[in-house]
Amino acid sequence: MAFISEEEKKEDYLFKIVLIGDSAVGKSNLLARFARDEFYPNSKSTIGVEFQTQKININGKEVKAQIWDTAGQERFKAVTSAYYRGAVGALLVYDISRRLTFDNIGRWLNELQTHSDMNVVIILVGNKTDLKDAREVTTAEGKALAEAKGLFFIETSALDSSNVASAFQIVVKEIYNILSRKVIQSQELQKKDSGRLANGKTVVLQADGNQETVAETKKGGCCSS
Repeated sequence: MAFISEEEKKEDYLFKIVLIGDSAVGKSNLLARFARDEFYPNSKSTIGVEFQTQKININGKEVKAQIWDTAGQERFKAVTSAYYRGAVGALLVYDISRRLTFDNIGRWLNELQTHSDMNVVIILVGNKTDLKDAREVTTAEGKALAEAKGLFFIETSALDSSNVASAFQIVVKEIYNILSRKVIQSQELQKKDSGRLANGKTVVLQADGNQETVAETKKGGCCSS
């Protein structure tokens, strides 16, 4: 993502967002509900990787969220490195009716942080709230873990669509806000001393393949959000 000028206001934003979590927590159905307003009650585990692109309007800007979905089963671990590369947002999903999927959140978080940029925006998603009678993980537990790890938190149901759109929108809006702050800071620094900026370091919000990037140059080192 290049620095934004008045002439570039119509330029699209493209953010790569990944869905992670154990197999069968509902990642594919969350994506299907958000992107196509569909739900597959008998959907099988995702094999390999697929992605959907969804447009979201934020403050008059058209943002394209490229949302990637892959299987949570360990036998597909070979795809994770490329899967995470360039991601600036993540939905870390567990099933509220299966405690083991919640207990595994720490492992998924470690993997995400190992393979992705430190600036990645993460929301912890407790899915399948429609299974009220089978709940094994309380809302309070989800909130507590999210607060401890510095994550956003929300509970959803892909079945009845509760909070699905909100989960994705929270991530995209926060990425956009971070981007906007970095652009403003960079422009202010450029105005003050463009020569001094040339000797600084670069913070990359996103850089991968055909993904757009934004860089903030600051004297004395980089910062993470």
